[in-house]
Amino acid sequence: MSEYKLGIAELDKVLGEAQGGSNIMLIGPAMCRKDALIYNILYAGLTRGESVILVTTEETGSGVLKWFKQHELEINRERLGIVDCVSTSLGIRVSDTPNIKMAPSPLDITGIGVKISQLLEQFQADRIRKTRLIVNSLSTMLMYSNLQTVFRFLHVFTGRIKAAEALGVYVLEAGMHDDKTVATLKKLFDGAIEIKEENDKFSIRAMGLEAKATRWVGYDVDRTESMTQITRSLNKV
Repeated sequence: MSEYKLGIAELDKVLGEAQGGSNIMLIGPAMCRKDALIYNILYAGLTRGESVILVTTEETGSGVLKWFKQHELEINRERLGIVDCVSTSLGIRVSDTPNIKMAPSPLDITGIGVKISQLLEQFQADRIRKTRLIVNSLSTMLMYSNLQTVFRFLHVFTGRIKAAEALGVYVLEAGMHDDKTVATLKKLFDGAIEIKEENDKFSIRAMGLEAKATRWVGYDVDRTESMTQITRSLNKV
């Protein structure tokens, strides 16, 4: 059975490693540095020799690569695949590269699925044993498509993640969707990483990835020698 470190230091201390085949929702409010956490999870996979597929609906593929360069983080581009749902919709004329596949827009759920499949097949052909799929974000997809369409998309790829003993992480904006939408999507996931804000401070915890929820971990996102890290101490629920 494959196992995966999330790359979020304090959660890794509590959880150990996520089991292969796990699909995890990352849900939190706006402006809580979710992108930095996502890049942590991505970077952790690359540093462990895994392949990583990032579906980005909010940043261009070149913008993602620029983030790592700005933070002086070396990444193995041969093991990173990005499905860029932004560039074409902004009128930027770019073609597919070995690393970055273009989807017309977050509205084209079918096209996004095709590009993910191409990258999965590419990494399987390279005999890379462990893979992470990160979708950032489901909320943007839901702005352009209905719940049923997004649910079908997720049903397919959460199933493929399970079958391949890979790891799936899917971002959702807290407070942007009604309770029914969140509850419907949660049925497809094995657990959740939740972020909350209180008094201008953020805390994070994991639910469903072990017998009970972890404690809330207060955090800031700081720069260290290698990557961003969770820096505050554990707090009681």
